[in-house]
Amino acid sequence: MRGHGRIQQSSRGGAGFELQAAPLSITQPPSTDSTEETEKTKHTRSCLQLAESTRPVREKGTESDRRRREMPPQPPQPQVRENILKFLKSFLGIVRILQIVFGAGLWVTIAANKYEGSIHFALFVAVLFWLLTLALFFLTLLDKQDLVPLLGGERWLCTNLAHDVAAAVLYLPAIGVMIYKTDRNSYCNLELYKHYCLYKVYLTAAVFACLCFLSYLLSVIYGACRKCRGEQTVI
Repeated sequence: MRGHGRIQQSSRGGAGFELQAAPLSITQPPSTDSTEETEKTKHTRSCLQLAESTRPVREKGTESDRRRREMPPQPPQPQVRENILKFLKSFLGIVRILQIVFGAGLWVTIAANKYEGSIHFALFVAVLFWLLTLALFFLTLLDKQDLVPLLGGERWLCTNLAHDVAAAVLYLPAIGVMIYKTDRNSYCNLELYKHYCLYKVYLTAAVFACLCFLSYLLSVIYGACRKCRGEQTVI
């Protein structure tokens, strides 16, 4: 606390003194607690503003990342289309289509009519290899042979070759069965015979069986040639 006085001489006779008090000026030091509280408030407010400004960006990035993780990787469409066209134009692709058509013609011809005895074997061979050929065709067409355990990948050519060899071998007795049945019903060719006869059905089935055997024989030769050249792919 500071103060000062001023001495004035009286205007009237004798000397006199007058003490005039000056106004007091009190300066208090700033409160340390209030200053720290103000700084903390400012810091908290700035942190909240920063969090609010960056929250939409983080949420947007998080949402996009989540959707990207949930979506499976899509193969490039031009490459898939190119592989499909390449296989369909290849020799094996054309032969596989013929095998599927001839095999379907064989088992449909037999199944659409009454059959008995050894015809069951021919029907079994036709249906079995029609389904297997259909599976091989679509796996190769879609380039998914790597998904086949033990038989896919680098062994795909050997798998196709083994399948074609088995089909050609089993179609030989099927052809023999159909020819035998056709010969047993050859009497139906007579013009005077008016009863129901399966001669034409068996003859048609025998033709389809021969076509199936030839198509599988062609694929055996094709696969064996590629194997001898050291190739590991079917096309």
